[in-house]
Amino acid sequence: MTDLDRLLEFAARSQLPDGGFGYLGDDGRVRPERGQESWIVARMTHVFGLAQLSGRSGWDDLVRHGVEALAAGPLHDGDRGGWYASTSDDGKAAYVHAFVVLAGATAATAGAPGGRELLDEALGVWQTRFWDDAAGLAVEEWDAGWSRLSDYRGANANMHGVEASLAAADALGDGDPRAARLRRQALRTVQRVVHGWARERDWRLPEHFTAGWEPLPDHNRDEPAHPFRPYGVTVGHQFEWARLALHARAVTPDPPSWLLEDATGLFTAAASRGWAADGHDGFPYTLGWDDRPVVSARMHWVLCEAVAAAQTLAAVTGDASYRRLAEHWWGHGEARFADPATGSWHHELTPEGAVATGTWEGQPDAYHLAQVLLLPGRAVCGSVAAALG
Repeated sequence: MTDLDRLLEFAARSQLPDGGFGYLGDDGRVRPERGQESWIVARMTHVFGLAQLSGRSGWDDLVRHGVEALAAGPLHDGDRGGWYASTSDDGKAAYVHAFVVLAGATAATAGAPGGRELLDEALGVWQTRFWDDAAGLAVEEWDAGWSRLSDYRGANANMHGVEASLAAADALGDGDPRAARLRRQALRTVQRVVHGWARERDWRLPEHFTAGWEPLPDHNRDEPAHPFRPYGVTVGHQFEWARLALHARAVTPDPPSWLLEDATGLFTAAASRGWAADGHDGFPYTLGWDDRPVVSARMHWVLCEAVAAAQTLAAVTGDASYRRLAEHWWGHGEARFADPATGSWHHELTPEGAVATGTWEGQPDAYHLAQVLLLPGRAVCGSVAAALG
């Protein structure tokens, strides 16, 4: 059985002696040839912050290690502001910055030295460089000098922007006027993406857009297994958006009824269309617009988000059928994905259950699995960190 403490011990192996966290392989060893990647450093900092907030001792040093790496390490652009995608890519992406905001929020909530300062800096960059108030959405990617903005717009970065904004608002507290603004921004994004594009398309959420926010349904058709921008309907993101709508609902005064209705609709579509869509148990990574599998590989994070969304719906509605789904899917994950050698989960499997590497190699990410292990039995708040407080 997957155990949070053993998962955290595995994740701790990602610590790099010179700062930051690295990409872990299947053997639990850091892959030094990959250098540092901001999304991994930020996610690991967030995970260790959650561990500290859960009452576990001994994780404060790793939270501080992550905060220091993000505040003054090679990924941070001290002259022009913001964070590079990695030590080998100087692009500045909304996806990365959303996770830096999340790391800063969790570190600040945990009381880590420098956590509040990291959060303040990351929020400043998010608001000035990425948030487009006219659209109610975030733009995608700049060059290193903030002079060229990509024409591409994406739902994935906005999804994590919602998560980060809600977490930052919780960390700041209601006495800070930024908290209310961040929650309004998160709600606007959920309304645009879920209540707009997803609902209009019978719960088939487009992921890719032009600079004017026109959907690009054929984007990456020639690279359908892309790890961050796959072609078609991404099943796991539909579960994730459903859960985030419920987190937004939890911190919205007099929340509109569509938040719960849309979360339920999006969840139900992902569950009914995704599970065993190719005749094998589990959720394919992506579906086409005709609901047929495009990339049939099973990703650990998709199953984690399905379980987390079911757990959250069960907590909000009291409907035991969601809890039964969560238990069923979790049992599938324990049987198929769990790696007894590491305490983590394999990140990618074939439909038949063999370890695969078409999109992901190794086991770099403790974020999805740690959160799904921490959610059960806790109140639904704006963020996971707030639920642990």
